[in-house]
Amino acid sequence: MDRVLVETDARGVATVTLNRPEVHNAIDDVSIAELTKTLERLAGDASVRVLVLTGAGASFSAGADLNWMRRMGGFSPAENLADAMGLAAMLRRLNDFPKPTVARVNGAAFAGGVGLISCCDIAVASTEAVFSVSEVRYGLVPGTIGPYLVAAIGSRVARRLFQTAERFSADEARRIGLVHEAAPRAELDALVEKFVAMLLEGGAQAQAVSKRLAIDLAHRDVDDAVLRSTSQASADARAGAEGREGTTAFLEKRKPSWRR
Repeated sequence: MDRVLVETDARGVATVTLNRPEVHNAIDDVSIAELTKTLERLAGDASVRVLVLTGAGASFSAGADLNWMRRMGGFSPAENLADAMGLAAMLRRLNDFPKPTVARVNGAAFAGGVGLISCCDIAVASTEAVFSVSEVRYGLVPGTIGPYLVAAIGSRVARRLFQTAERFSADEARRIGLVHEAAPRAELDALVEKFVAMLLEGGAQAQAVSKRLAIDLAHRDVDDAVLRSTSQASADARAGAEGREGTTAFLEKRKPSWRR
């Protein structure tokens, strides 16, 4: 059975589903390799406009498979580091995915599952979902997910959740910035579609550059180098084919070519 499923609709919306419902979509080395290859393939597919990440069954993802963690405990330090780097590389690939990403959090999200959410641009959750950064309960640490979770919720909140491993609700996840909106499970697809429709109205190249800007500018001083690089990004967009088409379409009161 494939551990990662992909379905792409006619609009270019690719839904990637973690497919281990029997273990609450826990991820292991095989899942990580499949997800990494999937992200690489979709990143290079010009027909894909938006990626939606979700889980099969009742849960989003329980994080790392503890059987896998136990197996890794018997590996050498070098083998363990290489294995952890595989997970870290997958998370970075999701975080840096060059197209808009939406986490559809259909149920519980623990540990690495919370990390996956943090790597997506937009996150919406079922109000029935529960969350936990649970690693310390098992004598583990949220190392690979740490950079993305701190970026999503801030250092102060992360310091609490990293150490308490407490469970919290979708409402609390929204309050701290882990998810943007929440809705009852029956309304979750409509909420996802609301964001997908907005994303499809944007220019693909402009979105890729804008996303990179948001990542690169976090916590940077507005120095001469930042002024130069951001001005260059704006200038390139104005002179590019997509920028010219978008502004012309607005002035001519028509849809730009990328909107159907």
